[in-house]
Amino acid sequence: MIFNSFNFLIIYPLLFLAYYAIPAKYSETRNFYLLLVSYLLYMNFNSAYAIILLGITVVTYLSARMIETHEKAAGGGKIKLLTGVILCIIPLLVFKYYNFVCESGFALLRMIGMRFELPGLNWAVPVGISFFTFQALGYLWDVWYGRIKAEKNFLHYALFVGFFPSIVSGPINKASLVLPQIKSFRPYFDYPKAVEGLKMILWGMFMKVVVADRVALYVDTVFSHYENYSGLSCFVASLLYTTQIYADFAGYSLMAIGVGKTLGFELTENFRRPYLAYSITDFWRRWHISLSTWLKDYVYIPLGGSRCSKLRNYWNIIVTFLVSGIWHGANWTFVVWGLWHGLFQVVEKAIGQQKCEYGSWGKSVKILITFLLVNFAWIFFRMPTIGDACSVIARIFNPSLFGSLYIPEKANTLFMVMGVMIIMVKDLTDEYCPKSFKLMENDRMWVRWMTYVVCIVMIMLTGVFDAGQFIYANF
Repeated sequence: MIFNSFNFLIIYPLLFLAYYAIPAKYSETRNFYLLLVSYLLYMNFNSAYAIILLGITVVTYLSARMIETHEKAAGGGKIKLLTGVILCIIPLLVFKYYNFVCESGFALLRMIGMRFELPGLNWAVPVGISFFTFQALGYLWDVWYGRIKAEKNFLHYALFVGFFPSIVSGPINKASLVLPQIKSFRPYFDYPKAVEGLKMILWGMFMKVVVADRVALYVDTVFSHYENYSGLSCFVASLLYTTQIYADFAGYSLMAIGVGKTLGFELTENFRRPYLAYSITDFWRRWHISLSTWLKDYVYIPLGGSRCSKLRNYWNIIVTFLVSGIWHGANWTFVVWGLWHGLFQVVEKAIGQQKCEYGSWGKSVKILITFLLVNFAWIFFRMPTIGDACSVIARIFNPSLFGSLYIPEKANTLFMVMGVMIIMVKDLTDEYCPKSFKLMENDRMWVRWMTYVVCIVMIMLTGVFDAGQFIYANF
C-alpha cells in the first residue's frame, strides 16, 4: 500500500486506533501487531516479496548473533560477517542486477564477434529491496565494529528491518536509533509528537500529489518524445523533473517519518532543503541524508575517508558515489549520474570550493551553479539511456533548436506553477527565516488551521491521485 492512495487514507486511521487500543503495558503485543501489519501491507504489493524480506532478516539476525560469539582475532567472526553479507546481498544482485550484467556482457561479446545468451530474469524487483537490504547490512556491520550489541529478540529485529512506514523508500534507519525505541516501554499516547507527525503527513501528501505528480504530466510528455520538442521545452522539463523527484521523494520521507511519529517512533531525517546547497558536497549533506550517512559509514570511511593522501581521498569519493549510482538502479545512466556527483566533489575539493566564503551574493551564485549541475545530472537519472540523456542536453545547448516553449492547458499550467512556487517559498523561509515565518507551527490557532484547510483543499482539488508509486520505490 502506498501513502498517496485513498486506501491508505481509509485504512491507516483504523490501524492507528487498533494500535493504541492495545494497552500500553502489553508492549510486546504492540510490537507483534506492528510487525504483522508491516508484513501484511508489504505483501499487498506481492506476497512473494515477503519471503525475500524475511530471508534477509533471518540471515542478518543469525549472522550478527554468531559474529558476537567469536573473537575477531581468531578469524571466525570475519568469515561469518562475509558469509552474512554475501547471503544478504544475493537477492539484491539477482533481482536487481542480473539482467543488467548479462545484457552488458552480451553486448560486449557481440562487439568482438561472439554470441552468447542466457535466459533473463524478468521478475519484478521486490519493492524497497535496496532500502531494507542496506538497513540490514548496516546493522550487521555495526555489530561487527562493536557499535551496538547483536539483538537477541527476533521480534524486535524483524520489526526494525520491516517497519512499514520506511520499508518502501526509506529512510535507511540505523539500528542504534530504532531498536532502542522498539525495546522501550511506550506508556502513553504522545499527543504533541502525533500532531507533529500529522503535519508532516499532510505536507508530504501535498508535495507528492499536488506538486510531484502534477509536474510529472509535463515531464513525461516532453521527455518521452524529446525529439519533437524544442531545447527550451527540454530545459523546462529538466527543471520540473528536478522539482518532481525532490517533491516525490521528500514527500514520501516526510509521510514515512510522520506515520512513525504518530505511532511514537522517531525515524531518520532524510532531507534538509537540498536545492539551497552551495556545493555538491553540501548537496549530499541535505539530499537523502540516510543514504549519504550509510555510504559515509560503510563505504567512504572503511576505504580510508579523508585520513589519507589527496589522491587516495579523491579515489575514495569516486568509489563511494559509484556505489551510490549503482545502488539507485541497474542502468549505465545511474553509473554516469553517480560518477558525475563524485567527480564534481573531487573538483570542489581540489580547488577548495566545497565551502562557501564569499558572502551572501557569492553564496547565491554558488547555489545557482550547484543547482544547475544537479539539474543536468538528473537528466541522466531520468532518461532510459545515456544516448537519450546526451541528446536532451544537446538540444538544450543547441541555439537552432531552442525554439518555443511547450505550454499545456491553462488549468494544468496554473496548478503546476502554483505548487512549485509554494514549495520554493516554504524552503526559502525555512532556510533563512524559520522563526519569523511560520504557518503550520504558528502561535495563532486560526493561522495554523487555515493552513491545514488550504493544504487539504488543494490536495483534494488539484492533486493527482492516479500517478501510482513513488519514484524511489523502484530502487
